[in-house]
Amino acid sequence: MQHRDFIDKPDARRRYWARSFVGWPKLAAARPNEGHRALAALEHAGAIAGVITQNVDGLHSAAGSRNVVELHGALARVRCLECGHLSARKDLQARLADANPDWRGADSVVAPDGDVELADELVTSFRVVACTCNGVLMPDVVFFGGSVPRATLDAAWELFDRAELLLVIGSSLAVFSGYRFVRRAAERAIPVAIINHGPTRGDAHACIRFDERAGIALPQLAHALM
Repeated sequence: MQHRDFIDKPDARRRYWARSFVGWPKLAAARPNEGHRALAALEHAGAIAGVITQNVDGLHSAAGSRNVVELHGALARVRCLECGHLSARKDLQARLADANPDWRGADSVVAPDGDVELADELVTSFRVVACTCNGVLMPDVVFFGGSVPRATLDAAWELFDRAELLLVIGSSLAVFSGYRFVRRAAERAIPVAIINHGPTRGDAHACIRFDERAGIALPQLAHALM
């Protein structure tokens, strides 16, 4: 979803919320894996300062990580573009269900990542609800073309400044909001280690690189360090 499309186009918002309505239960039911738990254990042991994540699923906090900067926000929150009020995504799900009691798209097949494809006729029949102030509701995330809030970026840089090494996990670094930290580390001669299945944009700056899935590599790393 492009940020500008969501802001400017009611049809784009309707399609987003229709798909989100179908996919949200699967996302809400997701649980942390061994990689998430290993990072939490490393933080509790004092081996890592915290986590700066591009993920919007909230699983790092659910696994027990305490110092988490959600660079791109969190799908579990919804904010009003008019009054700025933050509310829980689960509450919006209930409101959307009340507004669409007989909507046929609710039985669509959901992909493992919570995404779903809907026919145009299903989208056009979906009813979107507004904030209590009648403002437009948006997931509290950074869409493509959007900007990371200043306060969030400041918190990320504060955490970055406390670290002696930057560990990149499970990201191709294709998006600049994450790649910027690798560039800053390279400028400051801070070592960079990368764990990712496949090449990344930051490979040239890495002192150590493991081509492995995070759920496999991180428990091994935690065992070795602890």
